[in-house]
Amino acid sequence: MRVLITGGHGQLGRALQAALTHDEVTALGHPELDITDRERLSDALARFRPDLVIHAAAWTDTAGCERDPARALRVNGEGPGIVAEACRAAGAAMLYVSTNEVFDGETSSPYSENDSPNPINAYGRSKLEGEDRVQAGLEDHCIVRTSWLYGPGRDSFPEKILAAARERRALRLVTDEVASPTWTVDLAQAISGLAREGATGVQHLTNAGSCSRKEWAEEIVRLAGPNDISIEATTQSEYGSPFRKPPFSALANTNAARLGITLRPWQEALADHLQDANVSQGALR
Repeated sequence: MRVLITGGHGQLGRALQAALTHDEVTALGHPELDITDRERLSDALARFRPDLVIHAAAWTDTAGCERDPARALRVNGEGPGIVAEACRAAGAAMLYVSTNEVFDGETSSPYSENDSPNPINAYGRSKLEGEDRVQAGLEDHCIVRTSWLYGPGRDSFPEKILAAARERRALRLVTDEVASPTWTVDLAQAISGLAREGATGVQHLTNAGSCSRKEWAEEIVRLAGPNDISIEATTQSEYGSPFRKPPFSALANTNAARLGITLRPWQEALADHLQDANVSQGALR
């Protein structure tokens, strides 16, 4: 299968390249492919003739999206629609990577693929607009919602927590933002499985289980080895967040599980990530 990945130089894009070993993969970053440029998109699909386009490109800076919602809508909302149009013209299928933040978080149980989205911030609204445009623009599509991505190739939440712990020895993390940390390595393997199955519709893919930001940080620090790091509890309002994040936005991975595609617990994936990243025992002493 010929696969074209947008956002190919990002952490998920690189993980997808490593996972799609049995396919002919072309991965393009923003310098090679502006996904809001219809002409360049059409030219790229005509040149590479993909069977599947995995649209991983996005503006994921949630604070930036809040400051510039027009840009967020252009990149995360209109962009996927343009990709869907190009796929329809080229006869390619499309897999669009979306987010848990299309939900408002006002629940106490994981969201299923059939639950109605209701985003509460600019990032979530822009990603939902992208979902709507993909669904309207292309019949042969798959939407994958995921959450709290981290992985090789860039400093994500685990690396930032460890850096802050080494510097300050005491941290404050919120307890009222709960979701599922998801390792890009595991997500990419699951997306590869969906591609092989020719899956369509909405799929939820995250590492199993959920935690608060505070609980995630506690596990990161614990796995780093014996230490005296203190992690205090706070809330989004106490922390002074400039915009709201969904309080509880864990996702139920129901549809993919019916295809035999599941992801392991988030704690196991995190341990492998920290080991791969050469975080040694006692690193925080």
